[in-house]
Amino acid sequence: MNRMQFLQSGLLIGGAGILNSNSVLAQSIEESNLDKLTDEQGNFVLNGLPYAESFLEPYMDAETLHLHHQFHHGGAVKGANNDIKMIKKAVDENSLDTVDFYTKKLSYHFGSHLLHTIFWTNLANRKSDPRGELLKMIEKSFGSFDRFKGYIAESAKNIDGNGWGILAYQPYSRSLTIMQCENHEKLQQWGAVPILVIDVWEHAYYLKYKNKRQDFVDTLFNIINWDNVADRLSKAQKLS
Repeated sequence: MNRMQFLQSGLLIGGAGILNSNSVLAQSIEESNLDKLTDEQGNFVLNGLPYAESFLEPYMDAETLHLHHQFHHGGAVKGANNDIKMIKKAVDENSLDTVDFYTKKLSYHFGSHLLHTIFWTNLANRKSDPRGELLKMIEKSFGSFDRFKGYIAESAKNIDGNGWGILAYQPYSRSLTIMQCENHEKLQQWGAVPILVIDVWEHAYYLKYKNKRQDFVDTLFNIINWDNVADRLSKAQKLS
């Protein structure tokens, strides 16, 4: 069994196929491959940022962006590739003592890879507001944009330890939902497709904001790329 056959064999349930070209990608993202999580051989890959490291200043500094992308996201990619390697080895050798450990690690590393990949494209260098179908869905699901903003901000600020605040489309109820995600993989809803993610791991903000997570979350609303969120919603709705 080669690496690609292993990835396609079903051992990565909920994994590498989540962001393929027929899933939740905006057309511009499809063309640039910024949402591509694996290469043709099935190896997880770290894509380049969709902008210069200084693009999000003054809200997110270039040094933080460099370290965050190269070492934290990049480290998750390396970790996920090693997890796959070790699971494949255990399965091939029918020596399954370690598969529980590496399956848990894969969930952690793959969650980090997927959420970071979305995070970079969720950001822009100008302030905007949701409109059209996205705004209608927000108002239907949460009452108003202001209520939604308060809800997701408070959820992100109050995650226990490290994690993410997530706005997702839930195809089973055809509605938007907000989730608190501890680490990269805990407290999830099955089937939910993330369309907006807020990274509140300390490495996302500590150089500039120190321990003031609240300030960082509030600041992010100045640079959310609502067009990207809307594109992700449009693709996710086709899963219903």
